[in-house]
Amino acid sequence: MTAFRLEQALGHTFRDRDLLQLALTHRSFTSPHNERLEFLGDAILNAVIAHCLFERFPRLPEGDLSRLRANLVRQDSLHQLALALSLGDFLRLGEGEQKSGGQQRPSILADALEALFGALWLDAGFDVAGRVIVRVYAGVLDRLTSGQGIKDAKTRLQEYLQGARLALPQYSLAGTEGEAHAQQFRVACVIESLHLRTEGRGGSRRAAEQMAAERALESLESAHDFSRQPRS
Repeated sequence: MTAFRLEQALGHTFRDRDLLQLALTHRSFTSPHNERLEFLGDAILNAVIAHCLFERFPRLPEGDLSRLRANLVRQDSLHQLALALSLGDFLRLGEGEQKSGGQQRPSILADALEALFGALWLDAGFDVAGRVIVRVYAGVLDRLTSGQGIKDAKTRLQEYLQGARLALPQYSLAGTEGEAHAQQFRVACVIESLHLRTEGRGGSRRAAEQMAAERALESLESAHDFSRQPRS
């Protein structure tokens, strides 16, 4: 699949197409692969997020800033952002990884997103890479409030439903796929009072539940203007 749609989502067109291709190449596909770019991107990401938090929360102490940054750059957070970009559609994976669902594996997606950030820096410099990172993280950063950690999708969904005085969602395993060492879980999130059912997929049941909750939140946002959450 052409990476043009990915570049549109990032808001940057690569001058060096080889850098983009390298960032999207997993080690199972060929060598060279994206692990060196991942190393670079990890450092850039930490610097950009640290600066964002420093500017956004001028009174927050160092320890709280460090905890917020750690939450923002952890694998789960990167995985969710990569899913939002449909990054798995553009990855170059070996045949074994493709068959075992590598396009959705949290570790592969998180690493590839960091590799993309590294490629952006080499392609266009730190300022451009920083702007793209802030754009990718915009929704997450907007949800931050001083003194609070980042709430995951299941927590936000629960708080929304509690605020609306609705029953909590029910999560159930919808199926598993792949070999035992690389299983992919499908989990359903059902909110009976709203007649809403979503599904998530992930390398663990917890990751699949988070994706299902995130999709439920997206449905609520589009249908009920979730940005105006009811207050209890």
